[in-house]
Amino acid sequence: MTSTIRHVTIDCADAYAVAEFWSQVLGQPLHEEDRPGDEEALIEDAGLLFVTVPETKTVKNRLHFDLQPQDRTRDEEVARLLTLGATLIDDQRTGDGMGWVVLADPEGNEFCVERSAAEREN
Repeated sequence: MTSTIRHVTIDCADAYAVAEFWSQVLGQPLHEEDRPGDEEALIEDAGLLFVTVPETKTVKNRLHFDLQPQDRTRDEEVARLLTLGATLIDDQRTGDGMGWVVLADPEGNEFCVERSAAEREN
C-alpha cells in the first residue's frame, strides 16, 4: 500500500488572505466554509491548505510553485499577478524569450512563472 498527497500545506500569518490571493491566481474557489479570520483555508481542487501559524517566514522557500499560464503569455501573467499583490523578486527572462520570473505572494512565499505552452511551441 502507498500514500497519496492530500494537501500541500502552506504556513501563513493570515491563512485566509494568502488563500484568497492564490484563489485568484489559480482561478479556483476557496472552500465554501472558509471565511476571513479562519485559521485554515482550503483551495480544494488545487490541494492547497493554508494554515495560520505564529512564526514568520525567515528564509527562502525549500519548495515553490512553478506556474505555467494557460490562456495568456508569461509576461501578461506576470503583469496580472503583480496587480493581485505579488512582488517581483528576480527576473530570469532572456532576450530570446526564454527564462522565467520569480515572484512572491503577499507573505513573501516565492514562486515562478514560466512560459505558456503556446510560447514553448514557438
